[in-house]
Amino acid sequence: MATISLRHNPEVNNTNQQREIIAEEIQGLIRVHRDGRVERPQIVPSVSCTERAKDVVIINRETNLRARVYVPSTSSHTTKPLPLVMYFHGGGFCVGSAAWSCYHEFLTNLASKANCVVLSVDYRLAPENRLPIAYDDGFNALAWVKREALNISAAQKWWLSHCDMSSVFLAGDSAGANIAYNVATRMGSSSSSSNTTTPLSLKGVILIQPFFGGEERTSSEKHFLQPPHSALTLSVSDTYWRLALPLGATRDHPYCNPLAYGTVKLRDLRISSIMVCVSEMDILRDRNLEFAKALGKAGKRVETIVFKGVGHAFQVLHNYQLSHSRTQEMIAHIRNFVNQWLMCLMVAFSVNICSLSIYSFKFQSVMYRRFT
Repeated sequence: MATISLRHNPEVNNTNQQREIIAEEIQGLIRVHRDGRVERPQIVPSVSCTERAKDVVIINRETNLRARVYVPSTSSHTTKPLPLVMYFHGGGFCVGSAAWSCYHEFLTNLASKANCVVLSVDYRLAPENRLPIAYDDGFNALAWVKREALNISAAQKWWLSHCDMSSVFLAGDSAGANIAYNVATRMGSSSSSSNTTTPLSLKGVILIQPFFGGEERTSSEKHFLQPPHSALTLSVSDTYWRLALPLGATRDHPYCNPLAYGTVKLRDLRISSIMVCVSEMDILRDRNLEFAKALGKAGKRVETIVFKGVGHAFQVLHNYQLSHSRTQEMIAHIRNFVNQWLMCLMVAFSVNICSLSIYSFKFQSVMYRRFT
């Protein structure tokens, strides 16, 4: 994939006319007018579906969302059901699409090389739909998958028939990782009983460069100077949060800073297995590492991987020299993560079979001594 260059200039043009009509702007990505109008230039091309990827409509009482489903080719997997990865794209909650070419390529490769089905959700964007709307959309998408799994319709059979609903993962990058985490926390809330996802079984959460923040700056936020092609600078991050958080909220709101009020919420997280992917040159590096450490202290099994020599969103923008090789490393780690439950199950099964064999041998020996 060709490099996608995101050259940000968060400062608004200095003409009086621009100062009067522009409230917020990240150049090339989003412009918010004071009258409420929002413009999103087509900086990343959208692509149509391919043979192994199709768009579906997620129907719920609130709104109809779109999603893109990726199924690996029949030559890359057996007839056994495959893990399902529900994926949320990045973009600061304000931009991005499941149809963006960079996500289409990344998730096509992920489905094929990690041997899983991927459901990429097109959640509603801020500032028209401020948080927690994106979390609502993610949770409703999960509930929709549950309904479809209980009664597979002819329209969804082409992909659901490949899925192992006992092996479901929530995943995302940047803002999408934030969404995946918050959807997972809802699974442990009092209003969300285990019946919410049955027959789905959530096995883990994959957080790629999770987009968090806080009023107090970390060392990497203060000192990491970003190159012109960086996907995330500190000023861009602040702009995204001003557009995405509820009106009047600070960056210590739990949506932005899950550690602002301690780690109690982390202990309520029902998912015990979590992968956190960190980029060495990302301004979010220190915040991501701190979050992963807090998850471990809360009793979660955390696998933290730091990708050297690359920055934020390298796996979709390919804007660093090492992007391609690091992306392949990331996909390999994800493949191992989503398949490790199966290996554990096989080990447990082998242990049980071995125990049963030993028991059977002892029983036969006793019976032989009794009757001879």
